[in-house]
Amino acid sequence: MSLFRTTTPTQPLGGIARANLALVLRGAKRSSLGEQVYDYRAGQFLIVTVDLPLTSQITEASPRHPFVALGMPLQPEIVSALMLESDGTARRIASEREQPGLAVSDADDDLLGAIERLLRLADRPLDYRLLAPGVKREIHWRLLSGPQGGLVRQFGLPDSRLSLVGKAVGWLRANLDAPLRADDLAARLGLSVSSLNRYFRAITGMSPLQYQKALRLQQARLELLAAPGDIARVGHAVGYQSLSQFSREYRRMFGAPPSEDAARLQTAELGAE
Repeated sequence: MSLFRTTTPTQPLGGIARANLALVLRGAKRSSLGEQVYDYRAGQFLIVTVDLPLTSQITEASPRHPFVALGMPLQPEIVSALMLESDGTARRIASEREQPGLAVSDADDDLLGAIERLLRLADRPLDYRLLAPGVKREIHWRLLSGPQGGLVRQFGLPDSRLSLVGKAVGWLRANLDAPLRADDLAARLGLSVSSLNRYFRAITGMSPLQYQKALRLQQARLELLAAPGDIARVGHAVGYQSLSQFSREYRRMFGAPPSEDAARLQTAELGAE
């Protein structure tokens, strides 16, 4: 579990969001997946059930009213256990309608109460060690039985479409600089190429090839923030053999060539400090 606080809005910055519950306690935030935009504010949460290349920014924050948010990783094994132990209504698996692997919802009093109890345990190590697992289990249950229960159920099923896409994403992340052959990736999952593309696009909003490109460029942007002058090395490290192609696709995604974008981000960071 993590807490984040800032007194100033931030520039859009990309990264790979893991399976996670992100609850805004104060202020507002915006996350984008491709062309799809998710705005959420105090009392709302973003739930992510598969690794996704999101671009996020804090949109409302000030010294008087800082942005505050909580993040907690989701655990598929807890969801699976709850599904097995619950009654017939909660065990019922929703039809695998094709839906994105993330969603925004209002947090109800039951979910907020469980999160508050978990936060109160943080200052008491022994209590936390003994009691936190039960409270985390309750948080997963509130999500499973809440408005995004269908998405959470798919997260807990090892053979669901969501889980298959998650395995494909895991391979892409582990082989960031490797060429993508859709037929090989589909064969790894026991799928046809058409099924792989359909599931992948429904859950991530993009094809496997588009996802790989977004993944590479997001990683390159993070590395260039630390080493803005090493463009050729960074491009090669994320799988680009052509520097001109890397610069062209980078500019298309972020609106500026790599060197200019890295300098802009560094200036923004210094200004925030």
